[in-house]
Parts: sequence; structure tokens; C-alpha cells
Amino acid sequence: MITVKDLQPHPLDQVHRLIEPGPVILVTTRHRGIPNVMTNGFNMMVRHDPPLIACTIGPWDHSYQALVETGECVISVPTADMAATVVDIGNCSGADVDKFEEFDLTAVSGAEVQAPLVAECFANIECRVADSSLVAPYSLFLLEAVRAWTDPSQPQPQLFHHHGDGTFTLDGPTVDLKDRMTKWQYLL
Repeated sequence: MITVKDLQPHPLDQVHRLIEPGPVILVTTRHRGIPNVMTNGFNMMVRHDPPLIACTIGPWDHSYQALVETGECVISVPTADMAATVVDIGNCSGADVDKFEEFDLTAVSGAEVQAPLVAECFANIECRVADSSLVAPYSLFLLEAVRAWTDPSQPQPQLFHHHGDGTFTLDGPTVDLKDRMTKWQYLL
């Protein structure tokens, strides 16, 4: 039998690398008429009805002030073929660079919010801040999805997930266990 003596301690400042659930996303904002896009790896679904998504965006991010002031953004979900560009987007600030121009991204007007969708992404989710009570202590925005779009030319996108150390995991094969979801049939 394995005991705690058989296990190796893991640094607490790296625990996020063990359970990072969501794909790397892009978050777009529009502040004082200027669009911006940032890379985000700290995000998760909170619930499905209403659809709530949590994202960590702090005062160190150029997009933070835009999100605080406008209360809206778009979560754009890039595919694995965009991984290098997504990392490069995260390596510069919208305070210094027009990232849409620099990375040849196409801004598309949404239906519900002023922040742009990213045409090159598989999915775009228009969001409004639903709860900002965790922003001051944790830089955690709770966002409600108010409209969502997917690209029909990408029916089975391969997403990517960060490990927090510059390495990423790509989505693999899909396993269908719908018949075992007996308690959650209404979600299917």
C-alpha cells in the first residue's frame, strides 16, 4: 500500500499545473474605442444555467481597466494551430501594441457587447460581468455569457491547455460516455 512517505511533495505555487481545466483563451475588450486582446490561461466554467465563466484578469493586465469600466468582453477560443500566436499575444501589452494589427487578427462586431470577436478563433462568447465582488481580493471576474458563436468550418477543433511553465497539452481523441450520464441527461 502506498503511504504519504512514498509520495513526492509538490510546490504549492505550482499546484495550478496539476488541475488546469480550461483551454487557453483570448479575452477581448474595447476601451475608449480601442480594441485589445489578451491571452488568458486562468479560466473555468462555473455553471451552465445561466452560463457563468470565471477569469483571472488583474491590474497588471492592460485589459483589466477596460473590463472594470465597460463591464464586458469577449472570450475567444483559439485552436491549437494558433498556439504560437496566442503565446506571442501574451508576451506584449496592449498599452504598447495594437495586437489585432500586430498579429493579423480580424476583429468582428458582435451582437451584444462592444468588444470584438476574433474571426480566426473557433468560438467567441460575448460576456458581461455578472459579479465583481471577487475582483478586488482575487482579480477574479465572474462573467455571464450573453451570446455565443462557433465557426462551422471547424467542427472538431483541437484546443490547447497550458501547464503554467511554457508547455501545453493538445486535445486528443474524444471519448463518448453520454450513455453513462444518467443523472445529467438534460445536459445532453
